Amino acid sequence: MVMRLEGMRKTLTDGVCTCRLLVLPEIMSTNPSTPQDDAERIRLKRLAKLQNSASSSPSASASSTPLPSTSPAPQSAPKPVSRPPAPSPKPKPVEPSPSPASTSVRKFKVPAKLDLPNWEHETAVSVLKVTLEKNVAEQSGYDSVWLKGLATEIESEEPGKPLPRLSADLFDRLLIARLEIDPQTMTDDLEYLPVLASLPPQQTVFEFLIGCWKRLNVVRAALIKKGYPPIETQDALSRLEKMRELIISYAGLTLQEPEMFPQPQGRELGPPELVAPLLSLSALSIPLLSSPSASPNTLTPSDIEQFLQDLALRFEPDNEIDGVLAPVVRQLLFHPSLFRQEGLGGGDASWRGVVGGLEALVSVKSIAAMITRMEEWIPENVPAPAFEVRSLMGPLCRLSVFSREWPGISQTYFSDPDKRSRDDVESSYASLRGTLKSLQNSLFKIFNTLVRASAESREAVLQYFAKTISLNVKRAGMQVDPATVSSDGFVTNLQTILYRFAEPFMDANYSKIDKIDPFYYARSKRIDVHEETRIKATSEEAAKWAEEVPPGPAPNFISDIFYLTIAMSHYGYQKTIQNYTDLAKVMDDIQRHLDFLNGDGSWMGGPLQARTEAAINNVKNQQSKVRSAQMAYEAQLLDPELVYRSIGFTNFLGTWLIRQVDPKKTHPNPTVELPLAKDVPMAFRVLPEYIVEDIIDYLHFSTNHAPDKFELSGKNELLLFILTFLTSTWYIKNPFLKSKINDVLFMGTWGYGRERNGILGGLLHSHPMALKHLMPALMHFYIEVEQTGASSQFYDKFNARRNIAFVLKIIWNNPSHREALNREAQNVDKFVRFVNLMINDVTYLMDESLSELGQIHNIQMEMDDKETWYSKSLEHRREREGSLRTLERHASSYIVLGRSTVELLKVFTAETKQPFMMPEIVDRLAAMLDYNLVALVGPKYQELKVRDPQKLRFDPRGLLSDIIQVFLNLSDQPEFVRAIASDGRSYSKELFESAERIAIKRGLKTEAELEKLRMLTVMVEEAKLTIEAEEDLGEIPDEFLDPLMFTVMKNPVILPSSKATVDLATIKSHLLSDSKDPFNRSPLAIEEVVPNTELRERIEAFLAERRQQKKPTETAKEEDTMDVSP
Repeated sequence: MVMRLEGMRKTLTDGVCTCRLLVLPEIMSTNPSTPQDDAERIRLKRLAKLQNSASSSPSASASSTPLPSTSPAPQSAPKPVSRPPAPSPKPKPVEPSPSPASTSVRKFKVPAKLDLPNWEHETAVSVLKVTLEKNVAEQSGYDSVWLKGLATEIESEEPGKPLPRLSADLFDRLLIARLEIDPQTMTDDLEYLPVLASLPPQQTVFEFLIGCWKRLNVVRAALIKKGYPPIETQDALSRLEKMRELIISYAGLTLQEPEMFPQPQGRELGPPELVAPLLSLSALSIPLLSSPSASPNTLTPSDIEQFLQDLALRFEPDNEIDGVLAPVVRQLLFHPSLFRQEGLGGGDASWRGVVGGLEALVSVKSIAAMITRMEEWIPENVPAPAFEVRSLMGPLCRLSVFSREWPGISQTYFSDPDKRSRDDVESSYASLRGTLKSLQNSLFKIFNTLVRASAESREAVLQYFAKTISLNVKRAGMQVDPATVSSDGFVTNLQTILYRFAEPFMDANYSKIDKIDPFYYARSKRIDVHEETRIKATSEEAAKWAEEVPPGPAPNFISDIFYLTIAMSHYGYQKTIQNYTDLAKVMDDIQRHLDFLNGDGSWMGGPLQARTEAAINNVKNQQSKVRSAQMAYEAQLLDPELVYRSIGFTNFLGTWLIRQVDPKKTHPNPTVELPLAKDVPMAFRVLPEYIVEDIIDYLHFSTNHAPDKFELSGKNELLLFILTFLTSTWYIKNPFLKSKINDVLFMGTWGYGRERNGILGGLLHSHPMALKHLMPALMHFYIEVEQTGASSQFYDKFNARRNIAFVLKIIWNNPSHREALNREAQNVDKFVRFVNLMINDVTYLMDESLSELGQIHNIQMEMDDKETWYSKSLEHRREREGSLRTLERHASSYIVLGRSTVELLKVFTAETKQPFMMPEIVDRLAAMLDYNLVALVGPKYQELKVRDPQKLRFDPRGLLSDIIQVFLNLSDQPEFVRAIASDGRSYSKELFESAERIAIKRGLKTEAELEKLRMLTVMVEEAKLTIEAEEDLGEIPDEFLDPLMFTVMKNPVILPSSKATVDLATIKSHLLSDSKDPFNRSPLAIEEVVPNTELRERIEAFLAERRQQKKPTETAKEEDTMDVSP
């Protein structure tokens, strides 16, 4: 029909006549009858007449063609001109007074006959509210509009004949004639003036057609209820459907070209007329309604679905629906309510109307498919910030609570955060989360409906997600300008949608996990990872692997959603979390600045008081704004439902990742065997590194901020992921990722609520994999973290080892874990290296922390001298205060790290002693313990006294107790006693006696332990005498001395590259911390050294000779001192 209409449009030049020629729908012209052809000729003839009249006058002449307007009739129908002797039942809207004849018909059991011509006439009158007879119009009070012009036209076609009864053949002409009536037309036809005056004021063509459509539905329902014979009912229904199609056709074309027929002035026409009822679908968006929903000419919420279905049915062929509904969709989805500063907050919930209207539209499959065909679905050549504003779904998907885009949310819900009670804040959280949940549920419902509408619309949805990802690659960078990427709210909402899409294949039994294509990045170009760092492969290796991947089917929908969810998390959701955590750093900076401004308070009462107070208040206001922004982020990011979904997907992804490295490809049923094979599969190596990074980052975030959400599920998956990649660290190249896995383990043991040992505390003591693999994994990583390859590796390793020490402390009382330690100690070389690193750490950390405590002590003493302190300049005082704060931060960190390492040393020396007695270990261990004992109980220990030691986490009594305990643990080892005695730098008998006195005074040790300490002192003194006697060897040749330690070599070896000769114990000790030759920095392994047998024999001969020479001397001395008196 539209094609025929367009053909006729080309023949018309006048704007008034354009598009007014409409033929009956194809369904009405399947039978090429003569009346139909006649009707066609009549319309053409009449349009020509209209064209001539329009060309002579800007407004249509009332005498030639009266142009009435729409008439929303109430419920009564016009009376027909003549009534047959036996009236047939009428449709419900007509509501005639039942005649006796009709009453008698109802009494019969057999179905009443349908008088089709009479029914058709009355239906046309009741649906269109028109008549060809003046007296009928008058009798109805002009509720039925008299089509005088059409009546005159019909009479002229067949002179002398009475006006025909209204029928389907006339329906098109009746409708056109009614639509062409213009109530604003000036006319001198007094007979027709009442018709124009009775027309509803300001009624649009669309409203009139909606009224017709609604009345037709009422007639249809009444017809079905009458129970006429099936054949007659079907015939009548087919005529009604022809009427419906014609009404819908004109309604659709009116939406496209509202000026096709006369329209009232000052009314919004076209698409807004359908947008308004769509917005009414939300009860909370009623302020947007422009007319009462009960109007007979307005679409009510219960009408909209059927009306949209009728529109779709009529205009779906050849995608005609695009021209009809695309403008409606465009106006709906770019509605001003979506761009108000209040966003989701405030009393105006107009955005809900947009959601409700869109849900109604996409519920019709052809409309859903049409939406994804619109050019605004994925606008071309737009940057990321514009994409969320100019794409169809962007304005809805960007609605959120984050303060950068929606500052009103944080200002309204979280103003004055320091003054808000916890209950008040929780109430704000609950309100916002309820709103977010409503929005995100609706968004998923919409996208899910689009996906199911057709294969093309499903592909369009996937392309929408992929386009968002490709436009926001920069979001994953370190320094990102928010104005160049999509907003946090937009990407977070899309993430929630993808999580919902992923849920069906994340079942508890992992039954669909193998449907995910592991070769997706090679077989699909939807996500570009060419520039991404791989887990353990170069770009060249990844490209070669992709070329060698065997051809296979295109990835399925499950694979698309799986990998899109991963990418959206990396480029979108994870950056949103990072933006939130960055606010905590901003808060720390603000607090430091506030502390700086407050200073020592000397500005109070001085000339700078007003300025300082103003600056302080300004900083406090900034602090309040940042805290409000934090709380707005927490409303979304810590929403329990989102956290559960995020944990669920993250653990599923971790399980899938382990399955890729499991040689059997069966994990988690059964669980993978650890450690993994040394050969890392290429399919795993070429995966983007961000897959592992995002798993770790989200676990880090969730264990820190929402540990309670793991109580329902996720603990086992979390533990298995940690154990897998801590026991097999060679599968991951990036040392920072490995360290983050260790951090997650550490945070998983933090207590929260009533869980004293955190998320993983219970599992670490019970899970078979933990009992078997945790201890070896921790020891292995303790050694590996020594060399991270980064410029910050020196400090990174201390944090990692502190975390390990914390975990070991938690599991130490478990016999299974101690047994695992003893098994590891049997690998002497590995365990000795582990012990050596512990000693190195204690040495450095204790030295730094005690040194900085001394500096803190000095500054505090300086500040305590008030007179001298205030005599200094303000700049000097502030500089010293800044130095004090810096020292306190550093000292606190060093003290915690050092204490945790000492505790680790204490428990290990109690459990396994022999590795600590190795020649390359024992001397350094004894020297380190002696040195720290001097600092704690020696003559300068008073310099460690500081104000508020708890603030610095400094517990000198606990530290002294731990060091004494290490001495006691090893006191029964002769090698250790001799090593203490050999320490000429720090050891003294008085040192041990001082430690004993303080231990007694502070109640640090029991009497039995103190007695053990006294015995150790006696044994050390005896060993010292023995050593002094042995070392009195006189002049020793330089070639017998170790070049690094300057002691007599016992087992000299030659280094292969430098050819230097050192003692075996010395080079072993060196290689524990440094894998290079100390003389030329060439790589060196202990297996490469060559024993210098000849030099060893010479040294042994030299020592034997010197000892032999000493014996006569010692004998002579004894004789000289012998009592020879009688």
